Amino acid sequence: MNAWLSFPPYTETINHELAIRRFCPARIEQEEGGGGGGGGEWEDLMNEIDQPSMAASSEEDDLVDSFINMDGYENYYGDKDDNHDDSINQAGGESQLGFEHDNNFRGGGEEEEEEEEEEAAIGMNYGDGGGGGGVDGGLQLVHSLLACAEAVGCRDIRLADSMLGRLWRSANCCGDSLQRVSYWFTMGLKSRLSNIQSLNPKGVFNKGGMSVSSEKMEAFHLLHQATPYIAFGFMAANDAIVRAGKEKGNGNDSIHIIDLGMEHCLQWPPLIRTLAQQPEGPPKKLRITGLVKPGVSGLEPAMKELAEYAAAMGVPLELNTVPDPELDPAAAPGFPTSLDVREGEALFVNSIMHLHRYVKESRGSLTAVLRAVKNLQPTLVTVVEQDANHNGPFFLGRFLESLHYYSAIFDSLEACLPRNSLQRMKIERGYFGEEIRNIVAYEGSERTERHERAEQWRRQLRRAGFQAVGMKTMSQARMMLSVYGCDGYSLGSEKGCLLLGWKGKPVMMASAWQLPGPSSTSSSTS
Repeated sequence: MNAWLSFPPYTETINHELAIRRFCPARIEQEEGGGGGGGGEWEDLMNEIDQPSMAASSEEDDLVDSFINMDGYENYYGDKDDNHDDSINQAGGESQLGFEHDNNFRGGGEEEEEEEEEEAAIGMNYGDGGGGGGVDGGLQLVHSLLACAEAVGCRDIRLADSMLGRLWRSANCCGDSLQRVSYWFTMGLKSRLSNIQSLNPKGVFNKGGMSVSSEKMEAFHLLHQATPYIAFGFMAANDAIVRAGKEKGNGNDSIHIIDLGMEHCLQWPPLIRTLAQQPEGPPKKLRITGLVKPGVSGLEPAMKELAEYAAAMGVPLELNTVPDPELDPAAAPGFPTSLDVREGEALFVNSIMHLHRYVKESRGSLTAVLRAVKNLQPTLVTVVEQDANHNGPFFLGRFLESLHYYSAIFDSLEACLPRNSLQRMKIERGYFGEEIRNIVAYEGSERTERHERAEQWRRQLRRAGFQAVGMKTMSQARMMLSVYGCDGYSLGSEKGCLLLGWKGKPVMMASAWQLPGPSSTSSSTS
């Protein structure tokens, strides 16, 4: 098990002032009226950062120690004892929380030496693995990352450049999971520093938001095959849609699903199969309308394949796409009339890891979208999101939170895919690496990966007039996890939301929402 990974949950806001002062000794000197930094002082400053624990308080030690402690998150889910153990034991691995063998840190062994030689031979070893070597090496790498992030946050270009140079000697996209996640955070810091150095005359970062490239979509497909993170959301949303249709007595009536931010069709074959196998038969018609951003790669061929599959299953399917609108918070809320909502059909709004893209600095855009969804009067709204706080107002706080989050994800990839797996490399580079870069490097409208905690989504959706509908897919989720044959995944539920995590660290949440009224189901939760 990775000794650096497990850490206690951050149930309270990180002390940003502590973190900033902790990793920026030069700023402390300036605040206290100290000297400014002749050439002879620079090496002393670097040495101080190299050994921050020498003068750190116990609270400061805990901040970095959280990456080393092996006992974190054990009791994160209140119902862990009931729901967690069964879900991770079915795979029959060597231990309940992870593999017995610790192959994550370089430091001896003929097999690891052969891997290093092989990576170097194909030109893929971007670092010397200096961040490995066990817990001490991992702790030093975390210290260096945080010090560099603080320097970038302070716009101390000289210090940040020097720290980046040190990080490149340790971070390694082909190393252990900590070295790999550090590599992509270092890439993000490099991009942010570059943006700072090239601010436009208005002091705004240059454009550089995420695009839906073919590389990203390939990585998404591979992630869907290799881990349960994506399939978990599809399963939970599809099950909620089918249950809501049956509870309203229209399981075989026409169904219309509006898919926010549609980029693929991976979610829909399992739903079509379920609808086709209903005792009452398939619905009269299944309509799926995707709200699509410009430049989505490979969607048309996927839609054609889906239509052929639905025809083979005997489900009448109608597929349409409309441009995803940029709703004006000041205007009257509403989606385009091209959605073609028809009377008598059961209407569902589906958002799989997309609603966070509507979150802006003022949240006005998200409010406008939720009001527009409410005006459609849907039977149910399904929301699947990353359960993480990557939208805080302070850069260093976001950096810390995202480092915790993606450390867990990279550790899960390490456990489920071989070190030299090309599939894993594509997932990390094309999907998670791009997410990390967007969170770390950009601000304003270009920062689109604004993930929120489950509690924040509950607050926003309740404020918009929706109420939660309890998810009833725990047993199906347990069966799904057993298929992946990898210990470490954990399940939990919280106030109607279904949660998927890695070793207890929350990663994904799935939820369903409806408008209050006579038709509300009895399973609603406040």
